[in-house]
Amino acid sequence: MINVIRHEQPPIAPAPYRPGARDLLNEARGYRDMVRLVLAAPRFRKLPRLKGTGAILIPGWKAPEASMTPIRLFLKRRGCDARHWGLGTNQGDPERDSERLLETVASFARQRGEPVALVGWSLGGVIAREVARALPDSVSQVITYGTPVVGGPTYTPAAGSYGEEECQRIAGRVVELDRESPIRVPVSAIFSRRDGVVSWPACIDRSNPNVVHYEVESTHLSMGFDPSVWSLVAHRLAGSDLAG
Repeated sequence: MINVIRHEQPPIAPAPYRPGARDLLNEARGYRDMVRLVLAAPRFRKLPRLKGTGAILIPGWKAPEASMTPIRLFLKRRGCDARHWGLGTNQGDPERDSERLLETVASFARQRGEPVALVGWSLGGVIAREVARALPDSVSQVITYGTPVVGGPTYTPAAGSYGEEECQRIAGRVVELDRESPIRVPVSAIFSRRDGVVSWPACIDRSNPNVVHYEVESTHLSMGFDPSVWSLVAHRLAGSDLAG
């Protein structure tokens, strides 16, 4: 079953929190989304064709490029020129990786003769947003899922890897960027209240004007094979919508 709720305005949310052990344990239930993916496969044939679209896929924190392979193959079957980001495993340095990705995105857009889409999972979405902020003429749109846009890594289990001071610096930098240079391209921000890795209120963007939020029911780790996420990504790349 495909379950998506579109929020025209940022949804009301509690203060962000750092997910605890119970939240992480709930991630184990995400295996059910694999079953949903198999059951939804026949419906994928009715999704929009994506011939003529280009997209770069960016993995999450400490995740290898291969984590984006399932959705990449799905998008390619729909006709999209979907490519890995080319930087291997995401090592958790979005400022560095955003800079490293700029030429790849600009080159892909030049090659195609038109802007390309960026699709990012979790921290990959943070990188996608910053590349779009820097290269609005090369990026057609950004699609993120499970991406923290408030507090940097503060409201994720990765916070301990960065340290309190670095978390505060990153969070402050994001606030500064959103105030001085809002993202100009359309952003589709997919989130789930079942997310046990990223606090879902931290995924709500109240700073940039071109953001539409979409709510799904998967866990954080199962977003990579949630049929609702896949279907929504396909629709957004096609310029259409999928929401109840």
